[in-house]
Amino acid sequence: MNQANIHEQRGEVIHPKIARIYLRVSTDEQDLRRQERIIEDARAAGCYVAAVYREKASGARSDRPELTRMIADLQPGELVIAEKMDRISRLPLGEADRLVQTIRQRGAKLAVPGLVDLSEILADATGVTRVVLESMQEMLLRLSLQMAREDYEDRRERQKQGIEQAKASGRYRGRKPNLKVHERIVALRIGGTSILETARLVGCSASHVKKVWLNHASRAENKNI
Repeated sequence: MNQANIHEQRGEVIHPKIARIYLRVSTDEQDLRRQERIIEDARAAGCYVAAVYREKASGARSDRPELTRMIADLQPGELVIAEKMDRISRLPLGEADRLVQTIRQRGAKLAVPGLVDLSEILADATGVTRVVLESMQEMLLRLSLQMAREDYEDRRERQKQGIEQAKASGRYRGRKPNLKVHERIVALRIGGTSILETARLVGCSASHVKKVWLNHASRAENKNI
């Protein structure tokens, strides 16, 4: 007999864990659908999914609109679920630490595959054992954050080398813009939607909205000359 059945026989009310799920890819051209499976995985694990936050922005940026909105929505006791730690952060270690502390200060905790959670053991630990376990937990968290950052830096270096090689051979053409995303940004801004709200609705960074909007304004001005 599992634990849930025991609670039911005793007439106890079982409160599911409340989860907020963060999905992120780095560019407008990438697809978030591959990460959608973790929503059903969370529900299958007995979580109530309060909200899903979808974002297209670099994990090396701290000013992500949906990440900011999720943190503001967090309530004590809730879980933040992501596919991997690098979905939450690819920031330098100091900034990543501050991000995690912000989540913790809201009373929530991270539930990310590969991140060892010692909280249940810590609840019963005392004295030296508790100190050691807390140190281990922090060490494992920082290791996970540092690995996410190093992977980002390695990818950037490989990308830089690839671009340099392509330029040297005359094959580099640059990244093609996502015209549908640009059209939606322009339509929202023309309709009076703020930059931050446009970024949230489209699923990109505020800086990308500014860039697209400035390009649109520049083209419109040139047409009127």
